[in-house]
Amino acid sequence: MLLVLLIRGLTLPGALQGVVFYLYPETARLADPQVWMEAGTQIFFSYSLCCGTLVALGSYNQYNNNCYRDCWWLCLLNSSTSFVAGFAVFSVLGFMAQEQGVPIEEVAESGPGLAFIAYPQAVAMMPFPQLWAVCFFVMIILLGLDSQFVGIESVITSVMDLFPVVLRRAGRREIFLLIFCLTCFFGELIIVTEGGMYVFQLFDYYACNGACVLFLSVFESLAMGWIFGAEKMFDIVEDMTKSRPNYIFMLCWKYLTPLICLVSFIYSIVEYQPLTFNRWYVYPDWAYALGWLLALSSILLVPGWALSQMFVRKGSLKQRWHHLCSPDTNLPLTYKQQAEIQENTFTTEMEDLVRSNTN
Repeated sequence: MLLVLLIRGLTLPGALQGVVFYLYPETARLADPQVWMEAGTQIFFSYSLCCGTLVALGSYNQYNNNCYRDCWWLCLLNSSTSFVAGFAVFSVLGFMAQEQGVPIEEVAESGPGLAFIAYPQAVAMMPFPQLWAVCFFVMIILLGLDSQFVGIESVITSVMDLFPVVLRRAGRREIFLLIFCLTCFFGELIIVTEGGMYVFQLFDYYACNGACVLFLSVFESLAMGWIFGAEKMFDIVEDMTKSRPNYIFMLCWKYLTPLICLVSFIYSIVEYQPLTFNRWYVYPDWAYALGWLLALSSILLVPGWALSQMFVRKGSLKQRWHHLCSPDTNLPLTYKQQAEIQENTFTTEMEDLVRSNTN
C-alpha cells in the first residue's frame, strides 16, 4: 500500500515541492534542543521501546535465535520504511499546497491531523479519489491492526508470566484475552464520539508522551547496564549467537543511553507547555489534572514497585537494597558456565579417584 501511494504521490503535480520541503534541512533548527528531544522520543515510539513489546515477542524465540542479527534488521527496515513513507506523505502534501495555492507549511500538520484531515483532503483532490481513499485507509487499518496485535500481546504475556499457575491452564489465556479486549473496546468508545479527538489528544499528549517513555527508559537502561550487568548481557548474547557484540553497545547501555534519556526527560519537564488543540483550544483545568494523572499512572509504577519491595523484604535496609540491586540467582546457565561446571566436576572426580587409588 505504501509503495502504491508513493508512486501515485510522486506522479502528482507539485510533488517535487513537497519532496524538497521534506529533504531540505533547516540547519538553524539543529541548535534547538526541542528538535533533538522530539527525534529521540520518535525513535522510542517507532521501535516500541520501553513498552514491553520487544521483550514479550522476544521471549517466544528459541534460545539460539540470532537476536543480534534481528536487531540490526529491525533497525534497518523500520527506519528505511519511515524514510520512504516521508516521500509518500510529502509528495501528496506538495500537491495539496499547489492545488490550494498556499505554502506547504500551512498544509503540513503533525499528529492525527495529518492522517485523518490533511492527507484525506489531498486524496479527495486526486483523479479517481475513491480508489486512492480505499488504498490509504486500508493501509491505516493494517498499520493499526498489527500495532494492536503486538501491543495486546505484550500485556497478555506479562500478566501470564506473573500468574502462570492461574492463567496457563487450558482456555484461561483465551478467556483473559477476551475480557481484556472487551474492556479496551468499551473504554475506547468515547474516542469515536464527536469530542473523541479532544480525548485522544489528551491521552496522546500525557499518557503516551515522550516524558513518560524517557522516564521509563532511564530505569530500564540502568537496570540492564548496571544491575543485571552489561558484561553479563554480552556473555549471554555471545552464548546465544556465538559472536560477541560490538563494544559500543556496552558504552550505550551503561553510559550514553541513560545519560541522554535523563537529560531529555529533564528538558521535557522544564520546557513543558500545556496541551492545546489545533493551536487555539485551551483545555479546562480538570482536563489537565486528568492528563497528569494519566502520565503519573505509568511513571509512578517504577518507584512504587521498588518501594513496595523494599518494605516487604526481610533484613536490614542495606541488605534489602543490595538484594534488589542484584540480578536473579535462578537464571539458566550459559553453555560456557555449564562447561566450566562439568570440567570442575570431572577434575574433582579425578582427584578423588587418584586419592582413593593412592590410599
